[in-house]
Amino acid sequence: MHTAMTQQQAYELLKQYNKDPFHLRHARTVEGTMRYFARELGYGEEEDFWGIVGLLHDLDFELYPEEHCIKSQELMKQAGLEDEVIHATASHGYGMCCNICPEHQMEKVLFATDELTGLIGAAALMRPSKSTKDMELKSLKKKFKDKRFAAGCSRETIQQGADMLGWELDELLSRTLTAMQEIEDGLNEEFGE
Repeated sequence: MHTAMTQQQAYELLKQYNKDPFHLRHARTVEGTMRYFARELGYGEEEDFWGIVGLLHDLDFELYPEEHCIKSQELMKQAGLEDEVIHATASHGYGMCCNICPEHQMEKVLFATDELTGLIGAAALMRPSKSTKDMELKSLKKKFKDKRFAAGCSRETIQQGADMLGWELDELLSRTLTAMQEIEDGLNEEFGE
């Protein structure tokens, strides 16, 4: 799978509909996480495709939260994006805001890691270092089990994503944490933190 759109074109499209630095950083975080998993899972030649799907997965969320994963399909069609990108990005809302089921391994990774990157990011902000780099799996698991912590991050979705991938929850948590540790410096540089 590939896309005719470059990463830079995808980012420009994202910025047409997203201005909030929080949303832009989340998009970049998911992009980096998806690129990491593409390489790790043997889809290295599809890394750009996985990255663009990660970058654009919440294209409509800032302006059209009530139509999330529905409006994005329309916006992407208008922008000339391929059906594979449209399907993949919409599938992360499966069971919540649309009925497009994740099929490809990449779609399952997106489904599993979208909420989880938010949870890991929130957990990092609570640390003295404000970083994922010194976070260990056991402290992440503690935050995961505390339903009051980052209550907006659906633990059910994260668990469902692990199940879709056929992974133990610990494996998903551990691998996603590693991905975020690898991309943190670049994100901090980009967002001036």
